[in-house]
Amino acid sequence: MELLRRKLERSAFGVCAWLADKMGIPRSRVRIYFIYLSCLSLGSSLLFYFFAAFWLNVREYIREGRRQMGL
Repeated sequence: MELLRRKLERSAFGVCAWLADKMGIPRSRVRIYFIYLSCLSLGSSLLFYFFAAFWLNVREYIREGRRQMGL
């Protein structure tokens, strides 16, 4: 079950998990708040979600590049 959860989080960019870890609250609560916020804001919070997903991926590529260069 844990393997399935990790795979789903990776395929969904892991934005809610990252945000929950940074704020120190349960991941499920962040996901529920995000769903509520998306409904209340008519989906405009999806822009934040996709921007955060893009930024997290860029950050990961930068870290990977530094590891390969030995920095």
